[in-house]
Amino acid sequence: MLQTDSKEKSADSQKKTSPKLIEAKLKLAKKYGLKKEDLIAMLRNVYLSRKLDDTEITMKKQTKAYFQISGAGHEGILTAAAKVLKPAHDWFLCYYRDRALCTGLGVTPYEMLCQANGNIGDKSSHGRQMPAHWGHVDLNIVNKSSCTGTQFLQAVGLAEGGKYLQQIDEEGVDLEGRKYEKDEIIYASTGDGTTSQGEFWEGLTTACVNKLPVLYMVEDNGYAISVPVEVQTPGGSISKALANFPGLKIFECDGNCPIESYATMKEAEAYLREGNGPVVVHAHVTRPYSHSMSDDHSMYRTKEELENEKEQDVFNSYPKLLVDAGIMTEEERSELLDEVTKECRQAMKEAIDTPWPDKSTAMDHLYSHDVDITGSEFETEGTFEGKDDIPMAGAINKVLQNEFKNNPFVRMWGEDVADFSQLEKLENPDLKGKGGVFKLTSGVQRVSRKNQVFNSPLAEANIVGRAVGQAIRGIKPVVEIQFFDYIWTAFMQIKNEVATCRYRSGGDYTNPLVIRVPIGGYLRGGSIYHSQTGESLYTHIPGLRVAYPSNAADAAGLLRTAIRADDPVMFLEHKHLYYQGYNRTADPGEDYMIPFGKARVAKEGTDATIVSWGALVQKSIDAAKKMESEGYSVEVIDLRTLAPFDMEAIKTSLKKTNRLMIAHEEHKTSGFAGEIAARVNEECFEDLDAPILRVTSLDVHVAYCPALEEEILPQTDDVYNQLKKLLEY
Repeated sequence: MLQTDSKEKSADSQKKTSPKLIEAKLKLAKKYGLKKEDLIAMLRNVYLSRKLDDTEITMKKQTKAYFQISGAGHEGILTAAAKVLKPAHDWFLCYYRDRALCTGLGVTPYEMLCQANGNIGDKSSHGRQMPAHWGHVDLNIVNKSSCTGTQFLQAVGLAEGGKYLQQIDEEGVDLEGRKYEKDEIIYASTGDGTTSQGEFWEGLTTACVNKLPVLYMVEDNGYAISVPVEVQTPGGSISKALANFPGLKIFECDGNCPIESYATMKEAEAYLREGNGPVVVHAHVTRPYSHSMSDDHSMYRTKEELENEKEQDVFNSYPKLLVDAGIMTEEERSELLDEVTKECRQAMKEAIDTPWPDKSTAMDHLYSHDVDITGSEFETEGTFEGKDDIPMAGAINKVLQNEFKNNPFVRMWGEDVADFSQLEKLENPDLKGKGGVFKLTSGVQRVSRKNQVFNSPLAEANIVGRAVGQAIRGIKPVVEIQFFDYIWTAFMQIKNEVATCRYRSGGDYTNPLVIRVPIGGYLRGGSIYHSQTGESLYTHIPGLRVAYPSNAADAAGLLRTAIRADDPVMFLEHKHLYYQGYNRTADPGEDYMIPFGKARVAKEGTDATIVSWGALVQKSIDAAKKMESEGYSVEVIDLRTLAPFDMEAIKTSLKKTNRLMIAHEEHKTSGFAGEIAARVNEECFEDLDAPILRVTSLDVHVAYCPALEEEILPQTDDVYNQLKKLLEY
């Protein structure tokens, strides 16, 4: 990696800037109100950002930093953006080269270098995230993950959240501290390479359809690591590729020139603040340093390329312009660079002397510190009035209607979840409306406020990514993925964004939301892509809660808890159980809740314990009853939630029965039964009188043919046969 030197050649020793160019630049500066002090202040920010890069490189070589990726070459457009946009007013989803934006918005050199060291002075992540992953809660800079592309959908969510808060504020709702600005801009930045990600296009689509104030900053340095832009972008230019994209305004500029960049940003700002919809600012910049310290771009770029880039580099070209234009002398330029260099050295010394977080804080901010989803506040009695005739689908629907009617901060979207997309049809008595493919959300839109329930594009990442943005603003998304089988395009958002937001920001940002997902098989004709389970993939994710109810009452109590709690929840609803007769309930009332991590004893017994959840609960009860005719007493425990799961209930039961079987629909290999068995082996080995047994699906995809499906999915007889083996051991 090349590194700039504070003893660069003086401007006088280089080729002079042409008088015509100087005249044009000064005329542009005057047109947009840039004074001498503004031009010099922008140079200072360029220098500060570059010297912070160099300081981090020094720290990395001294093993005082453990990762480094620079923003070198991008400082011109970013300095201008920081001068135009408003910290703590606008919102910022930055990418890793946005150092100059962040210094311009108010992040200090000390704070940046503390992040490089991973110590308690790191305002972005409090020692949890690598450098150049910007965040600052006081400035509305949302803490960044390492994922490239996830930010685009989150920006859409942030923008939608602001519009919705404005709407309900004007309707007289007390926002309870939630804030918005009528003219706010949501800034989301990217390199040219990440415009190839599908979520970039999903974000643009939704922003344009909904006319949202999102500024997509594309910092085009020509390379995605070693891959040139013409290899991956049609026409070699994102501006060309987007030229006819409806509802989108494109601004293109030389991002190496802070003056031209400022003029472009002022035009883009005016367009956005006037409510005209999203823009793309396509800024052409350089990359004088390699992609990162693990890359050497001299292996794939010629000396001529690098020399030309050095000449264009804002670090060299902009101060030369200011000196040649008489804005400052060469001596003043040199003094400014020395001043910034000393500031960075001092910040490095202070950062290195700052202590690391205490080891005892390693688990802090994984879940809410304020609201305990397992706590007694969520253990409320239900009224259970009327007959036991409400199916699980109906119980879920009642909770949704009640919560949405009473809480304006709850919002829902997904594929087909609204009764109507065209709101005028709500008044048509001849139309019933859609309300979800399983009718679980039917009527929720009718009892809600305008824009509280709406349909999404057919894009699962879009659903979840927008939820992340809205949740950050204090809105509670309760979104639906139509089928578990198609959740995988959203897995990046769930695993790397939803589950990590609180932790990676040290609790500065929270991300409480609910993702409702129909799951499971036992519906003839479901086949491979409508019968999938895979709950263990989500129980494996720290920071995520997982519920999996087996009956109507538990579904109601757990869903209400999920909505009112403060953690992100995967709420898995077995679609075969939606309308069964055996798992119905009387009306539990409008306040019934169940804490997470508290199992239910579905059937008491003394000779063996079956631990189960979802569709296998009833099959376990049926098998246990069959064993009663043979003189055995079997206890069935319904875990209800898997993250966390109730280990104490299992221990209590094992002390009575001394035999354990775990039954679930998921595959055996790496299924969640293995986790429970391991915990029992570690903590309850002395209570076991027999090996722990499992009943699961076969390790194969679910086939379409009913005979094959029955063989693949666990049946009551499978539970019975394994239970018999356990009892006779």
